[in-house]
Amino acid sequence: MRGNVVDLAVGMVVGTAFSGIVKSLVDDVIMPPIGLLIGGVDFSNLFITLKDGAKVVGPYPSLAAAKAAGAVTLNIGTFINTIISFLIIAAAIFAVIQFLNKLQRKQVEEAPPAEPSEEVLLLREIRDSLKK
Repeated sequence: MRGNVVDLAVGMVVGTAFSGIVKSLVDDVIMPPIGLLIGGVDFSNLFITLKDGAKVVGPYPSLAAAKAAGAVTLNIGTFINTIISFLIIAAAIFAVIQFLNKLQRKQVEEAPPAEPSEEVLLLREIRDSLKK
């Protein structure tokens, strides 16, 4: 039981680190070229103002400025980045699970049949004696 808990803890730590790497990959590497191709859209600042803030009335140049003004926003760009991050993580986990399943199948196929225990051999002898 302890081994499973340790495996789970290691998996959580590695998963958290991997999540940070994928977030950086999406935010800093994948989305800027896509935004440039679409027409210079910065996905991290793609939002819709639902209600202007009490401090400053929009339009706001960035999401940070809108939040600082107290505006209520619908953060579409952040949501798109999160979806892409999820898809990358899901694909990576799927690939790892497929690899582990394939590895496990090979181990099952390669395992030689176990020798019967002495109890089984004794029971077979008794069975054979009873048949005679």
